[in-house]
Amino acid sequence: MYTVTKRLEISASHYLTLDYESKCRNLHGHNWIIYITCQSRELDHNGMVIDFKYISTKVKNKLDHQNLNDVLDFNPTAENIAKWICDTIPKCVKVQVQESEGNVAIYEK
Repeated sequence: MYTVTKRLEISASHYLTLDYESKCRNLHGHNWIIYITCQSRELDHNGMVIDFKYISTKVKNKLDHQNLNDVLDFNPTAENIAKWICDTIPKCVKVQVQESEGNVAIYEK
């Protein structure tokens, strides 16, 4: 099994729709650090699991310097973002989304 991981840094704002009082209900921003892991038993004709540039383009072009509430059609929690990335990137098996130093969400297939 071949495994590759792409690390991305994205600056983006969001607010959360919550059923309780929280500062996170207000618009705020993060410098997100995202790890995207893809796996394959076979390499493609270029000798890759997936091109790192493809991963970067698909995720960074959509999310970087955006209000995530404007570009995603779900409540943009770190958990939901991790699942969305995993569902968007072919051969993806795991995504780690770090929104701050002590807060990390992980989604695995």
